[in-house]
Amino acid sequence: MHQLTLAEIARGLADKKFSAEELTRTLLARIAQLDPQLNSFITVTPEHAIAQAQAADARRANGESGALLGVPLAHKDLFCTQGIRTSCGSKMLDNFQAPYDATVVAKLNAAGAVTLGKLNMDEFAMGSANENSHYGAVKNPWNLAHVPGGSSGGSAAAVAARLLPVATGTDTGGSIRQPAAFTNLTGIKPTYGRVSRWGMIAYASSLDQAGVLARNAEDCALLLQGMAGFDPQDSTSIDEPVPDYSATLGDSLQGLRIGVPKEYFGAGLDPRIAERVQASIEALEKLGAVIQPISLPNMQQAIAAYYVIAPAEASSNLSRFDGVRFGYRCENPKDLTDLYKRSRAEGFGPEVQRRIMVGAYALSAGYYDAYYLQAQKIRRLIKNDFMAAFEDVDMILSPTTPNPAWKLGAKNADPVAAYLEDIYTITANLAGLPGLSMPAGFVDGLPVGVQLLAPYFQEGRLLNAAHQYQQVTDWHTRAPEGF
Repeated sequence: MHQLTLAEIARGLADKKFSAEELTRTLLARIAQLDPQLNSFITVTPEHAIAQAQAADARRANGESGALLGVPLAHKDLFCTQGIRTSCGSKMLDNFQAPYDATVVAKLNAAGAVTLGKLNMDEFAMGSANENSHYGAVKNPWNLAHVPGGSSGGSAAAVAARLLPVATGTDTGGSIRQPAAFTNLTGIKPTYGRVSRWGMIAYASSLDQAGVLARNAEDCALLLQGMAGFDPQDSTSIDEPVPDYSATLGDSLQGLRIGVPKEYFGAGLDPRIAERVQASIEALEKLGAVIQPISLPNMQQAIAAYYVIAPAEASSNLSRFDGVRFGYRCENPKDLTDLYKRSRAEGFGPEVQRRIMVGAYALSAGYYDAYYLQAQKIRRLIKNDFMAAFEDVDMILSPTTPNPAWKLGAKNADPVAAYLEDIYTITANLAGLPGLSMPAGFVDGLPVGVQLLAPYFQEGRLLNAAHQYQQVTDWHTRAPEGF
């Protein structure tokens, strides 16, 4: 049963080939057996999951149906889950149990999904390798000596290893798409505001967006359908009707205009990945797509702008973790200042401290105009580049990452080297656009991905293009050996 996709599980449950409880117990046993190799889970919730599965079976017995009713999944550990630890991968929140469910969690619970647990992540979603977690690094199931990508690396590793069919993730600068590429998954970051951020612990509020990691585009469409929609509790949520993503998966790509930006194929891109991207372009052309070159001239400024804006927002968002109201508190503080200093120094890891310091500096008197304001201007130019491009094309295609997954620890001494691995993904977050990564082959036995970007609220266009591509390729069906 663990090899079934979400769509296959939904059909199996509807046809009574197995029950939600049987499936849940099977996957819990796999997690217990295999996850010690991967470290993809922070918290496993067997009693909670079995109770939810039994409830889903009862609902089906009473005549209810639904694509997610009885489907097992797990959440990245920054979605608040009532009564279950929500750690954000940090010592700071190691003992925190949320008193409520995030909107994403509540919507999926209402649809009858079964939560198997909470997944490992870079601390406060800050990282590109899932090596910054208080609970240890996550391993890539394709090669346990390599990183799975981050910050949604636990979600990616668990789905790739067939511990569960789908998982939630979040994407601030590529944290769904990059781990999807590194683990041979399909991952989608929807338009900013399409999925509620209420109850999602913030890293950078104007960039964070919840999304999906799954084995194929069809599964992404089903889970995103259950997550998307307006939420009055989230001031950044956009009241835009959610289309039926599954209904358009069979649409033809004939005449679809796909732009290929020249700036994404310069120095720094592994030529073997460039070959895999070219093969994907040729496959899409055979499906009827029209490929044309485009330019996104301000892309080269994206890394610098992102690593000013995101840390600035993080320094503000993380100021609430002060040892006073909730979270980690140092022992025996001498006074209030000592409480603040030691609680934050002991509760936050090195990467989080680094980004808080960078952000605080960028926002400080005398530097705000020189750094933060300039970065926001670059952000607007990047958005304008995309808007101009989308007047001529329907979609943009690029590599997802410049390199395959690197070895654990290989970039720890040089954080900037890790930051540069986000160069192709962060522009979508700066502009608020939807983006998807899909499997495109392998380099030295490690998966690589191709990224698709579309205009605002065109997630269905991305999912359909990926689905059509996956009808003529089999990269997405391949599983790591031993899992």
